[in-house]
This record gives sequence, C-alpha cells and structure tokens, in this order.
Amino acid sequence: MTEEEKTTEKTILDAAKKVFLAKGYDGARMQEIADEAKINKSLVHYYFRSKDKLFDAIFKDAFSQFIPKVAETMASDKDIFEKISIFIDTYIEMFINNPHIPTFILHEINRNPDRIVGLFKETKIDPSVFGLTVINEINKGTIKPINPLHLIINMISMCVFPFAAKPILKGFIFQNNENAYLQFIAERKKEVTEFIIRSIKN
Repeated sequence: MTEEEKTTEKTILDAAKKVFLAKGYDGARMQEIADEAKINKSLVHYYFRSKDKLFDAIFKDAFSQFIPKVAETMASDKDIFEKISIFIDTYIEMFINNPHIPTFILHEINRNPDRIVGLFKETKIDPSVFGLTVINEINKGTIKPINPLHLIINMISMCVFPFAAKPILKGFIFQNNENAYLQFIAERKKEVTEFIIRSIKN
C-alpha cells in the first residue's frame, strides 16, 4: 500500500468513526461517510466494500493500540496491582479515543454474536495469562481468594459501562452537560483502579 493509499484509508476510517458515533451503526450511510471524508462514495467502497468491513477495520484499529501494551504487561514480572492499574488505564484510554467501540460491540452482540466473538479471538487476547497471576498471588496471600474470571469481568465491565451507557449517564446523571460527563470519565482510571485493588487486597 502506497503512502497515498494509507492516507486515504485513514481518512475514510476517521470519517466513519465520526458518522457512526453521530448516527449509530444502523443510521450511518456510506454516502455520509464519503461526504465526511470529502471523497467519492465509490472510493469508500473500493477500500472497504461495506459498513461491515469498515466496522471490522475500526474495531481492529482500536484494539491494535490496546493489545500490545496489555499483552506485554500481563507477561511481565510487574506485581498484580501494577498490572491491574496499567490494564484499566490503557482500556479506558482506548475508549476515550474510540468512544464508538462499546456501542458497536453491543450492537453486534445482538445482531451477529458469532462475528464479534470472532473479532475478539483474532486479537489473540488470552485471559488465562492474567488468571495465572491471580492464582499465584492468592497462593502467596497477597490478595483475597477470588475467581480470576470474576476479577477480569469486574475490571472490564467497570471500564466499559460508562461509555456504553453514555446517553443515560449524560442525560440523567449529568443533565446533558458534556463537560461534566467528560470530567467523570477522566476520573474513572483512578477510581476503578483503587476500587478493584481495595476489593482484593489482603
């Protein structure tokens, strides 16, 4: 792929993120994405062929920023509390930079669960690596006995929920104040990390 082609592809992806975020997956149209990218609709189809292909590309691009750092952290000799902190920080940062991803995932879970499972499998994320760390720390007495899967799901859900539920939180809790919502999100890294560590630490 030439530099010009890479630039065009990135322009289309950036435009698709904006349109998907504003209109939702079902409401977005390829023509709107082309208009946002300021290119011909046929060029969008040439690069991605369909909204599904665009979804896949956006999903993989978002997780490509997250997976290497997390995989390296989980395989390192850092202590479990530092691993938890890095995971939560990196995960929330990914959603801050890609706020459309939780909505996409929820949409696909209802529309085509096999597809979203396949996308997650392609990331090569292996929860058992962190699970072994949890078991080792329980055996050493560093943390309370806990099923590693419950800890992993707690971490993920506490990070994802404020993004997936943004319309409710922003409209009901923050009275449609975008700045208040964003401030709340900015505080989540510290709040979630401290909450999780307090809940398991001996």
